[in-house]
Amino acid sequence: MADIHIVREHGLGLERARKLAFRWAEVAEKKLDMDCTYEEGKAHDLVSFKRPGASGELKVGKDRFELNARLGMLLGVFKARIESEIVRNLDELLEHEDPLYAFEQGLHKHETRHAAKHEKKPAKHAEHKAPAKAVKAPAARKAK
Repeated sequence: MADIHIVREHGLGLERARKLAFRWAEVAEKKLDMDCTYEEGKAHDLVSFKRPGASGELKVGKDRFELNARLGMLLGVFKARIESEIVRNLDELLEHEDPLYAFEQGLHKHETRHAAKHEKKPAKHAEHKAPAKAVKAPAARKAK
């Protein structure tokens, strides 16, 4: 098991932080096959998430996000990479004046890039079939 603990201060206030966290939970359910539960509170909200190989909580406050996640054995091998991706993405979002808008733009960019990669392209070594040979129709016979 590998644990991840990330804390990031922000100046969003609870309502804007709540919207961003709720949207993240929606995307995590759809794109990462996570089961997410969102609980609103007076001082902070709590997003609990779970999927095979990972579980955790995101505490959403008026001035900070606190993520605690536990990775199973298989995902634990990638702990450093997973943690650095989360940190990089969160830091990039929090640099923007409107992180929710930046999240939506990043999601759209990712989906567009992903769709372009998976478009059907002709195979490099496609099998070429020889054109069918024209068959000459037999000459009409003259009646005797």
